[in-house]
This record gives sequence, C-alpha cells and structure tokens, in this order.
Amino acid sequence: MVRYVSPYNKYLAGSAIMNICSAVFNVFSFSLLIPILQILFKVNEANYELVPWSAAMSFADLTNNLYYYISIYIEKTSPSHVLLMMCLIFSGITLIKTSFYFGASAIMVPLRTGIAKDMRMQIYNKIISLPIGFFSQERKGDIIARISGDVGEVEYSITSTLDMLIKNPILIVIYLGVLFYMSWQLTVFTIIFAPLVILIMSSIGRRLKADSKEAQQYWSDTMSQVDETLGGLRIIKAFLAERKMSSRFDKVTGNMRSKNTQVAVRQSLAHPVSEFLGSVMIAIVLWYGATLILGSSAVIDAPSFMSYIAILYSVIQPIKDLSRAAYGIPKGLASMERIDAILNAENPIKEAENAVKIDSFDKEILFKNVCFSYEGGREVLKNIDLCIGKGKTIAIVGASGAGKSTLVDLIPRFYEASSGSISIDGKDIRDISIASLRSIMGNVNQDPILFNDTIFNNIAFGVEGATMEQVQAAAKIANAHDFIMEKEEGYNTNIGDRGVKLSGGQRQRISIARAILKNPPVLILDEATASLDTESERIVQDALDKLMSSRTTIAIAHRLSTVKNADEIIVMDEGRIVERGRHEELLEKNGFYKKLHDMQAI
Repeated sequence: MVRYVSPYNKYLAGSAIMNICSAVFNVFSFSLLIPILQILFKVNEANYELVPWSAAMSFADLTNNLYYYISIYIEKTSPSHVLLMMCLIFSGITLIKTSFYFGASAIMVPLRTGIAKDMRMQIYNKIISLPIGFFSQERKGDIIARISGDVGEVEYSITSTLDMLIKNPILIVIYLGVLFYMSWQLTVFTIIFAPLVILIMSSIGRRLKADSKEAQQYWSDTMSQVDETLGGLRIIKAFLAERKMSSRFDKVTGNMRSKNTQVAVRQSLAHPVSEFLGSVMIAIVLWYGATLILGSSAVIDAPSFMSYIAILYSVIQPIKDLSRAAYGIPKGLASMERIDAILNAENPIKEAENAVKIDSFDKEILFKNVCFSYEGGREVLKNIDLCIGKGKTIAIVGASGAGKSTLVDLIPRFYEASSGSISIDGKDIRDISIASLRSIMGNVNQDPILFNDTIFNNIAFGVEGATMEQVQAAAKIANAHDFIMEKEEGYNTNIGDRGVKLSGGQRQRISIARAILKNPPVLILDEATASLDTESERIVQDALDKLMSSRTTIAIAHRLSTVKNADEIIVMDEGRIVERGRHEELLEKNGFYKKLHDMQAI
C-alpha cells in the first residue's frame, strides 16, 4: 500500500500539520473552560500575583498570568461581562479548531481518489500487458470485480482510514501530554485500561480479513454470472432457461449476502463495544477523580477536573476511530491480496534486454521444429517446420482443434513456443521488440473485434493521427464506404458494444478497413469469412483480395473454396502438418485435403 501513497506525501504532510493545529486549538478551547467555570462557581476569590514575563515561563506561570488579568478585568467591569467575552473567545477558538479539522479531512480526499485511480490504471495496464493465455484461465467477471469492487473496498477500507491513522495518534499524544500535565495520577490510572480495550477489539476483528476475502470472491462469482448472461442472452431465451439462470444467480447472490451480513455484523460491533468501554472508562475516572477532590489531599480542583474530563473524552474518540480502522484495514487487505494476484501475475512472454527493432519484412518467416502446449495441457503443436516467403499467400486448413489458430498466434507472440524457434528475416522473434514485431502485422478475425465508438475511430484504431481522407480511402478499398455514408452521421456513427448496430458483413468490412489503414506487410486472416452469408462473403472476399494483393498473407480457412489460389496450402491434423502444396497438387495426392474437399463438395 505504501507504493500507492508515496506520490501523495504532500497531502499526508498537510493533513498532519492541520491535525496538530486542530489538537492544539482544541486544548486551548478546553483550557478556557477552567476560568469560565471558576467564574460560574465563584471560586475566583484567590489573589493572583503577576509573574514576570520571560522565555523560561512554565505553562502554570502562563495560566497564573491569564487568571491575574481576568481578575483585574472582572474588577473593572463585571463577572457577567468577562464571562461573555470568554465565551466569545471560546467560540472563536472552536471555529478555528473545526476549520483545521475540516481542512485535515478535505486534504485527504485527493489522496484517496488518486490512489483508487492509480490502482485501477495499474490493474488495467497489467491486464493489457498480460498474454492472451492468461485470460483463458481467468473469468472476465472476476477481473471486472477486482478492478471495481476490490479497488472500491481498498479505497473505502484502507485509504479512508489513513486520515484516522495520521490524525488520531497526533490527537492522542497531544491530549495525553496535557492530561499528564494536569494530573499524572489520574492519567496513569486511566491508561491502565487501554490494553484491555485493544485486546477486546482485536479479538472481535481477528476473522474479519478471511471473511472479507470470501465475500469478495462471491462478488466475483456474481459479476462473472452477469457477464455470462449478457454474452449468452440469445441462447438463454432460445432454450427458455431464464428461470434456471435466475435460480443460479439467486444462489450466488444469496451466498454473497450471507457472507456480507456476517462481515457487517462483526464490523458493526466496533462502535458499540468502543462506546461502552469508553463510557465505563469515563465513569471509573469520574469516581476516582471525585474521591481525590473530596479527599483531604486533592490533586486537582473541581473546575480543572471538569476540563480534564472534557479532554479525556476527546482522547476516547480517536481511540474509537483507531478501533474502527482496525476493522476496516483487514477488509481492505483482503481485497488488496486479490488485486495483487493480478498485479503479480508473471508474464511468460519477456522482452529481450537488447531487443532489436524492425520496420519491414524483406524475406521470410521461418518455423523450425516448433512445439507448443498450454500450461498443464496436452501438446497442441508438434514439430512444425514451415517457411512463409515474402509476398506469398499461405493458407492453413484442417479440422477444428487441429492447431491452426495457435500456430498463427505464435508469430506475433500472443503465445510463446514451448520449443523450437520462429524467425523473421533471420532474426529470432524473441530477440525482436514486441511492439515492432506486431507493428508489421495486421489481423482480421472471424469475429470482428470492434469497440463502442464511432466508425471513424474503429477504422483509425492503432493509427495515430489518421485523417478523414485516409480513413475513407481505406473504407472504399474494404467496400465499406457506401454503407457508412448511408448512416445518418456517416463516419461519426456510434456502432454500439462490439459493433452490435452493424450487420456481420458490415462489421467485417470495418475490420478489414482497419487492417488496410494500418498497411502492414504481413496480413493474418483467421477465418475472416466463415460466419458470413453468401452475399456478404462475396463482398468481404472482394475486399480481402484487394487487401492481400501486395502483402504476405497467412489465411486460416474452413471453406476451401476461398484458398484455391493460395501459393501454398498447409494441411494440419492434431497439431502436425500432414500435407502441403497447391490446391491441384493436394487433390492429386488423394489424402487428407482431398477428404476435406470432398466433404465440403457434398
């Protein structure tokens, strides 16, 4: 947590200064109670002698001189007039004290909100830096819960207690110092009870951290189910599964409610327990102090004792606040552990220390004996040897699960090969900077990934400073310009979440326009027309042909009709390359490709 607080040290310093000022003025306001009470109870008949002013004067001397001037002023005016003036001074000091108190709290607000923002940014940046493989093992809802609920819990439980952790020790030290000065006997008697209070409060909050961590996990389960429901709403309705999904959601939210209730009940004990213990302490001190005053050897007079009680009550409040912090911090730490699970996740795809940068593709992409397996899973790719020459169109075909997409994902290092090597123009891709490696590649996927933004921004995505003319030129090549201009707002039309306001063919053409604008020398097509109807496929295929005309293209395809003209077709089965060649050559071999071809023809 310290790493998030350090950029905001100036706020901590400001809060500390204002809390010190607030405590000092609070002591002054209570000190004024003594002469006010003396006037009220007519115990000011004592004759005060003026002590000569000097730098070495004690607090008692200063108090004596204050009483001396008050007694002189009473003689000149009247006790009621002096009482009025002192009450006005008391009110003025209280106003200053509360102003500092407000300032000490207000100055912590930028710290609290800043830490929450920094944490969310750090989690977000970590998420986009982690490899795609990480998210195959994590639920999106769980990650959303951590960046929302867990960060919110840290903001509420920990950063909001920073104010208490700064203010309360300052108040306690200053108030205790004054109490010791007023009567060390009473103060020693009082602090004997402090360990008992701390012991009781810590015993109640011992399990709070574990319970809070479990409650946050239920929150993650809830968010995960919401995410699944929104993504699968069409299927839920089609299979009349609304009641089933509602029952599942009721169960997970019921578990979350039960655990949150347990946590809240335990946390709600903080105030009544501390209130009770504080009241008991005040009652005991009142009894003990009264016996001292009524005794023959009183160590404190009645007005001073009342002022003492007022200051003592002011000490109890910061102690109660600290006890509340003792409850809040474990809850925040439980959420912090869940956040750190993401922040500390290791990225297996490392950037080489002296990584070289490339800005072009001149010769070939070469696979040498490449193998790959997911963590703890079976081997997906086995001994892949493949050469992709510049300007060539390479098609990769095979049954589902053959390893086609995984093979292609190794080139931009979305995944890291388990063994073997992949090189571009003779340079191992592990020695090339990841940013420059991916800068020479463009992707068009089966499910076009678009963002809830305008058509212009989706096409210009990843290209800094793209102009409207460039975006329109890319859209025309992708056969997208005409349908865009039919929209009421043209290129400024918002396409909704994942492009829901567009048809499948329109979304794919926006995706192709995005790749055209990037103008990469290497193009990766992952079944770019597989989910389209015949009419849309014809339009999109025409756009793809324009896009592929002057580039090295790696195309994954299910429909063999779309790869007939490829320079080489790679046939995969169970992670191995089983055949390779041109369309006619593979048909003549009467092997695996011929079998796929005949099945599609039927």
